[in-house]
Amino acid sequence: MGNIFKTLGKRKQDITGEQNSVDDSIDEIVSDTDDSIDEAIQATDDSMAETISDEEDIVTYYIDPALVTGLEPQSIEAEQFRLLKNNILFPEKGTPPRSIMLTSFSPSEGKSFVAANLAISIAQNIDEYVLLLDCDLRSPSIHPMFGLADGPGLSEYLSENRPLTSLLVKTFLDKLTILPAGEIPDNPSELLSSDRMKRLISEIKKRYADRYIIFDTSPPYLTSETNAISRQVDGIVIVVQQGKTRKKDVMDLIDIYGKEKILGVVYNFASRRSGYGYGYGKYGYGKYGYGRK
Repeated sequence: MGNIFKTLGKRKQDITGEQNSVDDSIDEIVSDTDDSIDEAIQATDDSMAETISDEEDIVTYYIDPALVTGLEPQSIEAEQFRLLKNNILFPEKGTPPRSIMLTSFSPSEGKSFVAANLAISIAQNIDEYVLLLDCDLRSPSIHPMFGLADGPGLSEYLSENRPLTSLLVKTFLDKLTILPAGEIPDNPSELLSSDRMKRLISEIKKRYADRYIIFDTSPPYLTSETNAISRQVDGIVIVVQQGKTRKKDVMDLIDIYGKEKILGVVYNFASRRSGYGYGYGKYGYGKYGYGRK
């Protein structure tokens, strides 16, 4: 616009006889420009109003920093989960398990933390999809870790016959889907030991045969339903807290599930790689500073 006015100014100096014509031209240009600016401002205001309105409908939640494989993929902790993933997906013998249960001897040993990060790590592979189920109906913790609000989930599927597809939730990682625990029921043991739960596991193994299915379950010594789930999965990972869980506790879990089902033992809260522990752990990986169920 500045070039237009400079040109018009030169014409005023050189051709004084056209002064009035030039002034009229200037007025016309300025008038047209004002109209264009007004229209542009109005369009911008409308666009901003629509954007603000849209943003008001979006609710965002805090993602737990314990999800190191997603938030800090280059960290030492994330690398430990890649090692864990590779041990599971590429066994020395046999075929890799497609359905994996994670449990621990007692609460607060880090099973949900390991389950969530293992799920993310597998989903980060180019060709792998993951379904993560929160089967700890007594103390669910998967959905808040992923920044998801409380809502219906496994509990409603089992007690209210809700359709499975209506309860699955996408995460910040496109290839990772979650079935949250849902509302804490009065009878979690009965629900998880029910025929409907058995049919669910059978159904998702068939329907989602192209993906890995991870079950986060309660400690078996506190609940009876974990044993029912263990019979239907391909493999089990035991999470123990280094310095807390006794060798006898781990061996008891191995006896409960059977050695053929145990994929390995993960040592949580370890300050360094733990190697082969308790005489049976197929792998042990250190975790630095995170305390999670």
